[in-house]
Amino acid sequence: MIMVAIKDTSAVAEARREATTAARNNGFGEVDAGRVALVATELGTNLMKHGGGGEMLVGPFDDRDGKGVEIIALDRGPGMVNVEACFRDGYSSSGTQGNGLGAVMRQSRLVDIASWPGLGTAVLARIEPGRARAERHTRRSGWGAVSIAMPGEEVCGDSWSVAGDDKAAIFMLADGLGHGQHAAEASVEAVRLFHRFKSHQVPTLLEYVHGGLRATRGAAVSIARVDPGLRRVTFAGVGNVAGVLATNGELKRMVSMPGTAGYNARKIQSFEYPFEHGLVILHSDGLTTNWTLGRYPNLDALHPTLIAGILYRDFGRRRDDATVLVGSWPTPPSH
Repeated sequence: MIMVAIKDTSAVAEARREATTAARNNGFGEVDAGRVALVATELGTNLMKHGGGGEMLVGPFDDRDGKGVEIIALDRGPGMVNVEACFRDGYSSSGTQGNGLGAVMRQSRLVDIASWPGLGTAVLARIEPGRARAERHTRRSGWGAVSIAMPGEEVCGDSWSVAGDDKAAIFMLADGLGHGQHAAEASVEAVRLFHRFKSHQVPTLLEYVHGGLRATRGAAVSIARVDPGLRRVTFAGVGNVAGVLATNGELKRMVSMPGTAGYNARKIQSFEYPFEHGLVILHSDGLTTNWTLGRYPNLDALHPTLIAGILYRDFGRRRDDATVLVGSWPTPPSH
């Protein structure tokens, strides 16, 4: 994903250009690319008007729900008192015409929004070619991620991937040693190896990734197999890619072994953790390690990509590549 810091109105134009480029690079025609540009403009304008500036993340998405371009707008402003009202055309808290979020809804396929007074606002918009009139996100099993390069670098040294379905899924995140192109080559190779050997048990899969990365500079790698039906997560990691389980606001940090995959991983070991519903989060060391979720009521009801964006906004170090991968499994219905 590309990050554009929105500090003044000129940055809104930059965000629009980045969004348009992303649309065209992902097969959007002129009309649909124009929709992407409009969404970026409205969200960027809202960041300046209501949030005092912020960040916009732009990149492609391709999952079971569709394929297109997603835009995340993040601010640390005063937040919204009435989120639902802000989606209606004509609503305004600043005396303006108030069509911004309504326009975003009309041009997008999916929209989700989070806002807490004093903590700011985060908006996710997903745009697909030929499909508009957004649905609101409704909570169900799924996953999403944000992956941002270190400031000053053109490529991110982190990579991630997911295999499986909402009943059982395998997550992988790799943080190439260092940053820049060579780090990216290592993490991309880790993803290739992950898909080649994904049918193996988690520790064996990580062993294959470790062996296959010897020709690269190496990477920190974590793999989590999520089996809610069996009420467990199996996790194995080498290096400082963290794994966290979040259920009802309580966090369980999973154990990763020291070392670097492809270079020095003396012991590869998996651990099993009880898990039936909640969030599974993997993140690189571009995030601090002491974050908590206590100040975000109902966070787990949001789209996983938006959750990843909020964690990046509030806990990103901003001096390294940063990737957050989130899987969400809702509470099973009671009978």
